[in-house]
Amino acid sequence: MLTLDLTNAPRWHDLAPGVRVQLRPLTTALMVATRSDPAVEAVPEEASDEERAVAFAKALARRAVLVWEGIGDAEDNPIDPSSEAIDALLDVWPIFEAFQLTYVSKGLQLEQEKNGSALSPNGPSAGASDTARVANPAEPARKPARTARRG
Repeated sequence: MLTLDLTNAPRWHDLAPGVRVQLRPLTTALMVATRSDPAVEAVPEEASDEERAVAFAKALARRAVLVWEGIGDAEDNPIDPSSEAIDALLDVWPIFEAFQLTYVSKGLQLEQEKNGSALSPNGPSAGASDTARVANPAEPARKPARTARRG
């Protein structure tokens, strides 16, 4: 059963010992805005999936972070969230991983569950349709198949 949180209230997320952030709920509007963020759209076509993930996570965090605790400057003075500070925070690998696990992936779980449940009434591929038609199944292919380009 899908449980809806009708309060849409910000929540605190612990990212590391002594470091926590208050984040907006991961809504459709927030995801759509992040996808069209100039920093996300500026990622080159040839960029790796990892580079895309970092750009997306930073853009999402810049929109989602409201306040935080346990984050300071080089002199240990507490600082407020800013675009530059949020990007620097996500450059810390354990923080990036925690952000992905506690915020991003939980928001995407429903999408992953949906994608993983194709119809299969009589076996693992019974609900799937063919992606290519074969003129004569007894004949071998004339040319090797072309692989798709990465996009």
